[in-house]
Amino acid sequence: MATINPYINFNGNAEEAFNFYRSVFGGEFKTIIRFKDIESAEFPVPQNEADKVMRIVLPIGGNILIANDVPESMGPVSENENRSKIAISADSKEEAERLFNGLSEGGSVEMPMAESPWGTYFAMFRDKYGIEWTVEFDPNENGRI
Repeated sequence: MATINPYINFNGNAEEAFNFYRSVFGGEFKTIIRFKDIESAEFPVPQNEADKVMRIVLPIGGNILIANDVPESMGPVSENENRSKIAISADSKEEAERLFNGLSEGGSVEMPMAESPWGTYFAMFRDKYGIEWTVEFDPNENGRI
């Protein structure tokens, strides 16, 4: 069965916020990837965004809190509106596909279901009601991110 976790967008201060959350909840970051870590010819990264957080994960109990800094080229995140997504961790690639296909029907796909630069099977989209989602399967973690 899939699990659901919050996924928060930040305007450049994701690491600061997550250091604060870690001080409150305890634990250690499971993942921290900076934009420079995934830079390639297909994905150039401006120098001023190289050290910003592309993905950070903090386990909290049986769940995880996930975040990223939104690149300036995409415009600022409205901190009073669509600042977060619902992140689904699937148990299998097939479950990830099924959930993606069902939830994204009638919506708009920002990133289709595919292998991610961090080694998972991942998609990002907005459903037909305007809710933002990610669906992910991690074969190295038996599905759990």
